[in-house]
Amino acid sequence: MIAPHPDLKLRRRLALNMGSCLSVHSADASSINSTALLVIDVQRGLFEQTPPPADAEAVIARINDLARRARATGTPVIFIQHERPDGPLAHGSPGWQLALGLNVDPGDRRVRKTSPDSFLRTELADVLHAFGITRVVVCGYATEFCIDTTVRRAAALGFEVVLAADAHTTQDKPHATATQIRAHHNATLPCMISFGPRISATPTVEVKFRSLASTASC
Repeated sequence: MIAPHPDLKLRRRLALNMGSCLSVHSADASSINSTALLVIDVQRGLFEQTPPPADAEAVIARINDLARRARATGTPVIFIQHERPDGPLAHGSPGWQLALGLNVDPGDRRVRKTSPDSFLRTELADVLHAFGITRVVVCGYATEFCIDTTVRRAAALGFEVVLAADAHTTQDKPHATATQIRAHHNATLPCMISFGPRISATPTVEVKFRSLASTASC
């Protein structure tokens, strides 16, 4: 695994706020450097289930808003697709395809995965390092599985993580509703400061992207 440049790690440590644990953070413009948007598992086989993920149409609309704003600033948009050897999520099957209503640009990247960890046995880390990424915005499905695991792994690998607080979803479970599950993860993931890089949970409208040109001029 390629490690982030030492200077980048030092800058992240200096920017880290270790003195508080807030459930939902507002995006901090000063922390924005080289960012990528990760859209996880928003696929037909997962979003066309019965019942569908909670708030599915609104979540897709928020993801489209994030992607539109990311592209406008030259921020890479990476769609991560889960696959299995057979069944509805077999590679290339209708269920494996990205969900209807999701806006995709020819310049967007695709990454295939086979576990809840978007980095495990995938090219994601190499793609991020090739772009010089130090910060990732995470959205998609499912909150308590692939979103949770990828957020933790990204932070462990040295990336600052912004969880789009209202742009990830799951289904209701016997022990908790989807709304409760999302609220739980929005509240607890930012409390994990021992990874080093900051994890924050930020509403979609407050997630900020900045062009490389404006970053370079700061």
